[in-house]
Amino acid sequence: MAGTGGTMTYGAALRRLRGAQKTAKGVSLYSRYVNRPVGRLLAAAAYRAGLGPNQVTALSALTSGAAIAAVALAAPSAWLALAVWAGLFLGFALDSADGQLARLRGESNPAGEWLDHAVDCAKITALHAAVLISFHRFFALPGEGWLLVPLVFQLAAVLIFFGGLLTDKLKHAHPAPAAPAAAPVSPPSRRRALALLPADYGVLCALFLLLGDERAFRTGYAVLCAVYVLFCAAFSVKWFRELSALKVSSTPLS
Repeated sequence: MAGTGGTMTYGAALRRLRGAQKTAKGVSLYSRYVNRPVGRLLAAAAYRAGLGPNQVTALSALTSGAAIAAVALAAPSAWLALAVWAGLFLGFALDSADGQLARLRGESNPAGEWLDHAVDCAKITALHAAVLISFHRFFALPGEGWLLVPLVFQLAAVLIFFGGLLTDKLKHAHPAPAAPAAAPVSPPSRRRALALLPADYGVLCALFLLLGDERAFRTGYAVLCAVYVLFCAAFSVKWFRELSALKVSSTPLS
């Protein structure tokens, strides 16, 4: 499929994408039913336009970056809230589209994966930095302690992102021994997908719809920060236990 841009119709590309989706295991309801489907539509459109995966990643960075810059530079308002959410929503959907487009075109490669993760990391850190700037410039905060909330949120979000990514890489580098008998594969748990919903980036994006009401946004942001801290602690324990159970062979020193 590499280098064939535009040889399939939009409908054919969309059908191909639907049949080549990654597993929904460990994915929240938002990503499963909103972000990935929207990403498919964008990936099919990008395919027809002859765009490559890295170009879609760049579009994701631009739309997310514009929305994040608006948070830091403009005073909160209902119009700003809608514009910021739209930019973050589109950027997140394009973040899903680049990987889907890469699989459709057969162009997945380490450089593209690195670029995708680098943009994700920049987006996570910059968004909370922008909230900190907005708090300082535009919000009538009850106390200066509120300026710590974006920093705590940023730390928890980065640890979740980095910890999950590193855990996945280490598991692939040190796979567990194969089970003696193949167990039946159970379908993705809807209950787990619902439980993961608060930690989904799409929910954080939707929170910015409250940006027109300073008190509502500040309260919702603080609550979601507390949720991220709890998820960070739970995930860290889980990942450490899983990695501790892996058997890594090593050569003793002579």
